[in-house]
Amino acid sequence: MLIFNTTYQVDEAQEKYFLIWMQEHYLPEVEKMGLLHAPRIARVLSHYEDGICFSVQFEVEDSVLLHQWYQRQGVQLAEEMKKIFKDKVVGFPTLMEVIV
Repeated sequence: MLIFNTTYQVDEAQEKYFLIWMQEHYLPEVEKMGLLHAPRIARVLSHYEDGICFSVQFEVEDSVLLHQWYQRQGVQLAEEMKKIFKDKVVGFPTLMEVIV
């Protein structure tokens, strides 16, 4: 089992809109495809002063399924996010393997 995590740095003025968009659009759209599961959003606790950080995580069985999701849907959702939030939301992905 893998965890696909994307950490987003969000401009403070966009926090409310980002969370609404994630909960009402992004997460439901990802779940519709059925390749990524168990979505969750966590606030990253940090002393970083420029914006707020969130971790958005999904479980996925393997990297092949993650690649399929990315090609079919991930690119499109990233472009949509960029159009809506411009440079006020920046994310970077991390793929992790569950050990225990």
